[in-house]
Amino acid sequence: MSGTENQNLPIKDLGTLKALAHPLRMQLYRGLCVTRTATASQLAEQVDEAVSLVSYHLRKLAEHGLIEAAEPQSGDARERWWQPASQGVSIRDRDFRDAPERAAAHLAATRLFHEQRADMYRRYLDERLAWGSEWNSAAPDNESLLRLTAAELAELSEELLALARKYDEKGRAAEAAGDTGERENVALHVYGFPFRT
Repeated sequence: MSGTENQNLPIKDLGTLKALAHPLRMQLYRGLCVTRTATASQLAEQVDEAVSLVSYHLRKLAEHGLIEAAEPQSGDARERWWQPASQGVSIRDRDFRDAPERAAAHLAATRLFHEQRADMYRRYLDERLAWGSEWNSAAPDNESLLRLTAAELAELSEELLALARKYDEKGRAAEAAGDTGERENVALHVYGFPFRT
């Protein structure tokens, strides 16, 4: 069984959180989650960085069990292939509340992840005309203001995650079966948080 068939890896230790909460490492990790397997050269091209720098950061991600060696996808024995070690990661606030430095590191990581997601969305907005009307009509952009308890918000979060997984599995199965439809990578960012007026 390859690592990508496993469920999300729960990150609870500070070292692993800090390893992932580096701007370039998070880009590389996200890139691997999209492509499923890649070499340092391929990822370096994606992020416009030197292969040696990308290789260094990939090794750091591997040291913390976030990625792992993958089966070679070509006959070139000099190329090292990588893949995510799990389907994704989960980072919970409750696992980093026990000490101020852990809470601060979790907050810094969360801010980085949010900034990178916002950058992805801004890029889509800048390139929106190139995607055409079908993709633009399909892409949701909405806000819901709800009255919920913390337990209801947690339940909603789990249901939304399960629904997203269902569609991902459906799309990947169709692709594996030879579906030649116009399939693209899609980012779905969902935030739910309490606020007071």
